[in-house]
Amino acid sequence: MSKCEQCIIKQFNSLKALTNDELVRISKCKTSKIIKKGEILFEEGENINGIYCVKDGICKLSKLSENGKDQIVKMVVKGQLIGQRSLVTDESSNLQATALNDMEVCFIPKSEIVADLQKNASFSFEVLKEMAHDLKEADDVIVNMAQKSVRQRLAETLVYIHDSFGVNPDGTLSVLLSREDFANIVGTATESAIRVLSQFKKEGMISTQGKYIKIEDLKALERVE
Repeated sequence: MSKCEQCIIKQFNSLKALTNDELVRISKCKTSKIIKKGEILFEEGENINGIYCVKDGICKLSKLSENGKDQIVKMVVKGQLIGQRSLVTDESSNLQATALNDMEVCFIPKSEIVADLQKNASFSFEVLKEMAHDLKEADDVIVNMAQKSVRQRLAETLVYIHDSFGVNPDGTLSVLLSREDFANIVGTATESAIRVLSQFKKEGMISTQGKYIKIEDLKALERVE
């Protein structure tokens, strides 16, 4: 198990603002675990009481709507933290975290890090910045749902996955999402997502290899209206 003070992952999140002594102390109380693809890291309504640092892998954060449908709010990748709200509030999680591929995460209990939030102004500021960024992303999701078509939202999702997570050696998107996942990201029925993906395929913007998607014309996807 790697030590927090020596881990390069901390450079990508607010933990970079902690002092070496703080990191050494946290390293002694953290726990590391492997989360298999499809497994749930934590459920909606669960008290997290700490933060997860994603050392490897990708997970989706989703919320169950009243009609029993998942709405994917965000995808969290290597280097990011999950659960920062639990450091400043006693509220239970309003989202569920599910691994999209095999993940390695480190859990830091709230009791071990909340004092650093109170004493280390730089760390507090970094946590606030990340929470503010999450709020901005949430605002963007709301605006996109209201103002953009399913076709636009799905095209943007494909471009986002391509730009953020890259491709496999054969050119297919490295993140494998189900058609239902795509529907849950853009907020539509699975049938609608399948229909739009078929349109993109007919128009030569994407191709498929089994469940995998390959972007054939990135510029065209970026221009979708």
